[in-house]
Amino acid sequence: MIGILNYGLGNIKAFENIYRKLHIPVRVLNSKDDFEGITKLILPGVGAFDHAMTTFNQSGLREISEKMILEDKVPVIGICVGMQMLAASSDEGKLLGLGWIKGKVHRFDESKINFATHLPHMGWNDVKVKPDSPIFVEFPTNPKFYFLHSYYFECDNASDIIATSEYGIEFTCAVNHENVFGVQFHPEKSHEYGIKLLENFSKI
Repeated sequence: MIGILNYGLGNIKAFENIYRKLHIPVRVLNSKDDFEGITKLILPGVGAFDHAMTTFNQSGLREISEKMILEDKVPVIGICVGMQMLAASSDEGKLLGLGWIKGKVHRFDESKINFATHLPHMGWNDVKVKPDSPIFVEFPTNPKFYFLHSYYFECDNASDIIATSEYGIEFTCAVNHENVFGVQFHPEKSHEYGIKLLENFSKI
């Protein structure tokens, strides 16, 4: 069963609706009492890094989530700021990240962005995926996903990069280390490709 971590941030209902339409069991996790039978976790996120980390840390969900993810190796996918939270730190804030994937989050250098509107990076972009990644099974080489962000994840280990996109620079937009996944784009807003990604994640 898919568990959506509800710590107050993210498009909880959108993820829930997608899985229900796919007839895949899903549950919104509001407290540690909701985790029985959960085999996959979704960590959504929107807004600023420090606010997201503070809210998650105070939610009562972090301790049980970390046990399941780090000890029991339950698959998890971080979405947007949820992906950035997987890193050790972010240029956007002062708090430590979760550190579940080695790396740091940086702000885009606006001097390298040749568009009238520099930040945030907003809209549809091609994504170059690694076809051997389990979340990109049966995907074309360059699917389009919807983005809304001003910061990007820089991995310490290139082997953890499973997809890239371009916005002034080529940047990492999807990561994976062991059972931990993250995507910078919003699959819940990316129509058929987003739905397919979420379905693939349920099968890991």
